[in-house]
Amino acid sequence: MSGITDLEQLLASMSPVLDPETYVFATLPDQNVPLGLAPLLVFQEAEGTTLILTKAHALNFGIAHQFECRRITLNVHSALEAVGFIARIASALAAAGMGVNPVAGFFHDHIFVPAARAADAMELLADITRNANK
Repeated sequence: MSGITDLEQLLASMSPVLDPETYVFATLPDQNVPLGLAPLLVFQEAEGTTLILTKAHALNFGIAHQFECRRITLNVHSALEAVGFIARIASALAAAGMGVNPVAGFFHDHIFVPAARAADAMELLADITRNANK
């Protein structure tokens, strides 16, 4: 099952969905994720283990964290080898003064944006889709 590679088709057909949860980024000095913790993402880096998890879980487990954010799932089956999709989105958000942390899943791309700017990000994504449909 392959995804879409055409950039204009991706932009025109994406249907962004804002997750109601507030997420945070955290790091652990080793690879041991606490028992009972179910992070959304675990990524091993040389310096430690990066976690993306709900803010509630970070607080409940006493895990130091930063970057309160919201996840926006770009509901279009983007191919892993698609070129320029996240670059176009990240550029538009950057022009609005907003950082973005993207994560590619097998079926969809997800972006993590500052929690306080989530509504702004959704508006910008809607503009991108409208302009691609012209």
